[in-house]
Amino acid sequence: MKILVINAGSSSMKYQLIDMTDESVLAKGNCERIGIDGHFKHSTGDGRVFETDVTMNNHTEAFIQIKNALISDKYGVIKSLDEVSAVGHRIVQGGSLFSESVIVTEDVIKGIESLIPLAPLHNAAHVQGIRACLEVFGDKVPEVVVFDTAFHSTMPEKAFIYPVPYEYYEKYAVRRYGFHGTSHRYVSHRCAELMGRDLKDIKMITCHLGNGSSITAIKDGKVVDTSMGLTPLDGIMMGTRTGSLDPSVVTFIAEQEHLTAEQMDTMLNKKSGFLGISGVSSDDRDVTAAAEAGNARAKLAIDILEYDILKYIGSYTAVLGGVDAIVFTAGIGENQCSHRSSVCHALEFMGVKIDDELNEKMIRGNEGKISAPDSKVDVYVIPTNEELVIARDTMALVTK
Repeated sequence: MKILVINAGSSSMKYQLIDMTDESVLAKGNCERIGIDGHFKHSTGDGRVFETDVTMNNHTEAFIQIKNALISDKYGVIKSLDEVSAVGHRIVQGGSLFSESVIVTEDVIKGIESLIPLAPLHNAAHVQGIRACLEVFGDKVPEVVVFDTAFHSTMPEKAFIYPVPYEYYEKYAVRRYGFHGTSHRYVSHRCAELMGRDLKDIKMITCHLGNGSSITAIKDGKVVDTSMGLTPLDGIMMGTRTGSLDPSVVTFIAEQEHLTAEQMDTMLNKKSGFLGISGVSSDDRDVTAAAEAGNARAKLAIDILEYDILKYIGSYTAVLGGVDAIVFTAGIGENQCSHRSSVCHALEFMGVKIDDELNEKMIRGNEGKISAPDSKVDVYVIPTNEELVIARDTMALVTK
């Protein structure tokens, strides 16, 4: 069975074609700048690469580029779209409507559309991606949607209800949802496999650290808390997002600078975080290089990030009543060994010990334990694989 995994953004459409017989990636790529000037890149599992600038006015036109690449004589990996058994879509916001993956129906699409106010850029784009696939495949190929929020749906009320008037939860569904759930789900299950234990018997903290970052506490195989909230703005400092802050900061700056709600939203989401503090870049690699070169503000940004990670791990250890394993994943978590080292050495008071040599080696896709044999907490670096989770869920649903 071959499954096509789609991750549609407001102006992009990423994809992977996965052969589920051995879970190998046959091809992957990205349609970028849809509706603008357009760029398409396609690469195959055996190393062939096709890249071009091309106008794509909408997601349907983008999907046609994907289709043509997959079946092309020179860069294709299948002879026709008939070889695609199903399509799996990543959906950012499932709200309280969807606590698990489901097969696409018109009612499901309407449900995703109803949640657009909670994730206006993401969910609207996901619907476009679903409809683009339906337009090309029709109803002969089943489609499945996998929600980033679903893994976090096990949180108790005390963790997801905000202390604002309860009526806003009832009227507008204002609550903590959490994001990156597909990633947290993959690495937590993979960590349990590597430990040779059942996830239900492990108290685990998973750290998805990238341009967007979130940290999740897992107990009895279920999420009990996570750092992102109503939107992906909450939690630790990120590439361009503030993370958690005193709400009065928002109203104070808005009043002082005479900014609208939309302008404040832009500032908090796109001009803050690493970029806002360092003044150098939103990319951790650039900021780290600047810090090593003596840039004080870049060093401050690094210090804030590592401090935030440390605070969440510490608080979640208390919430869990101890911790058996800590996992680092995503772009920063998988590749910036200096951040992992700083955080883990600061956790030595609770028995965390890392092997510095192993930590240095665990980059660029390498997977494994970086904690020392006498560490009281196992520490792992696990490259995330959200697409594989989506493909597995899709196969499970369409072969029932």
